[in-house]
Amino acid sequence: MSVNLTRRVAMAALTTLLSLGSLALTAPPAPAAGSSAETVQSAPRITRSEVLARARTWLTANNGRPVPYSQTKYWKGGYRQDCSGYVSMALGLRKPGPNTVSLKNDGFTRRIAMKDLAPGDLVIKANSNSADNRHVVIFGGWANSAHTVYKSYEQAGGVGTRWKKHSYGVNGRDGYHAYRPVNIVG
Repeated sequence: MSVNLTRRVAMAALTTLLSLGSLALTAPPAPAAGSSAETVQSAPRITRSEVLARARTWLTANNGRPVPYSQTKYWKGGYRQDCSGYVSMALGLRKPGPNTVSLKNDGFTRRIAMKDLAPGDLVIKANSNSADNRHVVIFGGWANSAHTVYKSYEQAGGVGTRWKKHSYGVNGRDGYHAYRPVNIVG
C-alpha cells in the first residue's frame, strides 16, 4: 500500500471517528428509567414557585377576568382551556399540553401519598373514559391542620380558572390521587 493511500485511509478513519464522537456529545440524553423520551424532552425543569406563579396568571389573563373553560378552544400562547391544558401551561410543558390521562400515565408525573403533597403537585382523577369525568388540580397548600381540605388552582367547566378549596382525594375513595410532576426541582 502506498504512503498516500495509507494516509487517506487513516484520515477517513479519523474523520469518521471524530464525527461519531461529535454525534455522541450532541445527542439528547437517554430518558430516565420509567419515563418516555418525549416526556424528558417536553418537560423543562421548573420550580414550585414558578408553577404557582404561572397558574396565577390565568386568574386575570382575560382582561382582568379568569380564562374561560373550554375543551375545544386554545388560549393565547397555545394551551387548551381545559384543566389539563391549564396544568400543562403552569408546568411549562409542550403546547397544547397532554390530557389528564397522559399527565398521569405517560411519565409526566409519579404517584405520591396525599400526605406528601407540596405546592405545585397535582391531584388527578383519570380513571374514566369520558373527559367530562376526569380532572386535575394544582395543589396550593393545606387549608387546615387536619389536612382534610387544601387550596388549589383549577380550570373548571362553567367558571374557568379559579383558586378554590377542595378535598378531592383526601378520603381515598373518590378516584383522585396525588402526583408529583417529574420536572419540578427543589
